[in-house]
Amino acid sequence: MRRLASLLPILDWAPRYTRTDGVNDLFAAVIVTIMLVPQSLAYAMLAGLPPVVGLYASILPLVAYALFGTSRTLAVGPVAVVSLMTAAAVAPIAVAGSAAYVTAAVTLAFLSGLVLLAMAVLRLGFLANFLSHPVISGFITASGILIAASQLKHILGIRAEGDTLPRILVELAQGLGGANLPTLAIGVAATGFLFWARRSLKALLLRAGLGRRLADLLAKAGPLAAIILSILAVVLMGLDRAGVRIVGEIPAGLPPFAVPSFDPALWVALLPAAVLISLVGFVESVSVAQTLAAKRRQRIVANQELVGLGTANLASAISGGYPVTGGFARSVVNFDAGAATPLAGAATALGILGATLFLTPLFRYLPQAVLAATIIVAVLSLVDLAAIRRTWTYSRADFAAMAATILLVLLVGVEAGIVAGVALSLLLFLWRTSTPHMAIVGQVPGTEHFRNVDRHAVITEPAILSLRVDESLYFANARYLEDRIYAEAAARPALQHVILMCPAVNLIDASALESLEAIADRLQAAGVGFHLSEVKGPVMDALKRSDFFEHFKGRVFLSQFEAVQALVREPRPKAPGPAADR
Repeated sequence: MRRLASLLPILDWAPRYTRTDGVNDLFAAVIVTIMLVPQSLAYAMLAGLPPVVGLYASILPLVAYALFGTSRTLAVGPVAVVSLMTAAAVAPIAVAGSAAYVTAAVTLAFLSGLVLLAMAVLRLGFLANFLSHPVISGFITASGILIAASQLKHILGIRAEGDTLPRILVELAQGLGGANLPTLAIGVAATGFLFWARRSLKALLLRAGLGRRLADLLAKAGPLAAIILSILAVVLMGLDRAGVRIVGEIPAGLPPFAVPSFDPALWVALLPAAVLISLVGFVESVSVAQTLAAKRRQRIVANQELVGLGTANLASAISGGYPVTGGFARSVVNFDAGAATPLAGAATALGILGATLFLTPLFRYLPQAVLAATIIVAVLSLVDLAAIRRTWTYSRADFAAMAATILLVLLVGVEAGIVAGVALSLLLFLWRTSTPHMAIVGQVPGTEHFRNVDRHAVITEPAILSLRVDESLYFANARYLEDRIYAEAAARPALQHVILMCPAVNLIDASALESLEAIADRLQAAGVGFHLSEVKGPVMDALKRSDFFEHFKGRVFLSQFEAVQALVREPRPKAPGPAADR
């Protein structure tokens, strides 16, 4: 039963479901539904898809995640960054909005689901760790700027293409003279209203005496209010005849059963994007899920999250949707609204289904400028310019990875930016660990502790070199370790013993093992003993499995204090004579 519950987390929480949980889930579902309907329409437009596809992607995926996901509050569905990545991946393959474009987007969701499930089977959740926080933060910030800029054409009522910031700005500048004034008025008014509703409406309602839950519900309904008011304005004033672009006919009814394309050429073209979308979506989802779970002392299982997100994407594909993941904003809303279990997501799916069945004819006269305003307000909340300053202050290397990601996303494209960011993160990791921090240490007077001689007043023995290495030893830093020890030994004519202090060493790979053997042999040839101290149990077990101790002449000490006390009384080791050399 426990094994089945690990595959279907719903079996863990469903037996303990209470009436209070139901009330909380229902209230959270109402708020998230109100928020998700306009966002789904808007994000589908951002992805280059018909708006109704966004609704399709917000129904079955939520049910699938409720069955297989481990987060109680993560809200799955279309998100801005993944929508942008979808557009970037599918635009070179088909014309936006065409049947071939929709098929490619469905296939991309299907591939993303397969990638996530394959990662779950192989337990590759750790791969997301290669996306460092500065890279993810830079990617999201740059994507937010790029998305907001791309939506200005709808606010202005002009045609402007481009998938990089310079091209978008040039196109906007060239088309500025043809801006449609009614569209501009609607777009600016909607953007201003949505910013105000996000920042001030809840506080205003609370001061007016409304309860917290009702005030929260009305504040989250800001986008819905903007949609209703703009539709009324278009219908009553005939603004569509004045050049205001509207969404147009949206088909009502159940999400269609869709079949992804199995064209090998299309799979090859979409697979790199599917991998990137899967990784970025997984990192974003797990980060949000773990943050929210920690506040309630709940637990997130990363590999099971791969299953939850993988099945959600497969569900999106077979229901005519496109790639989905856990959204930060709506998950926080879901959490704040009191969602107790994933059933809140399933209830949200029912709300979206109701909107798809009965409300889509009402969206016909919805101005595209209002959807663009919804996107702009949502994505600008993701732009974190302060993080750039913090990263610059703390780590120039991390700032370099972040800056490169931002610049490449803005100047080249989203895929190039994230790939470059990951590559730079890996290179920086290799660079840092290839030149690990090493400190010559001495004994703190009156204690058994050893600290860096450059930072503390310590006692040292001229005949003993105590060197602490603060990194695991592997192929990239093995030669650096050799060079450092040889240089320190050469600078000390009276040296009798070298102790390598290993409290931070969690691994010694085969290359580093060869280096340790070479160091021991070379020091022994110079009449200097080579010893180890504070070696961790798993590292010692690995050394014992090798033949290292069969020819290692030094000693391994439990503590650095024990090593110095023992060796200070020992005579200088004798260098091997000619017979030993032979």
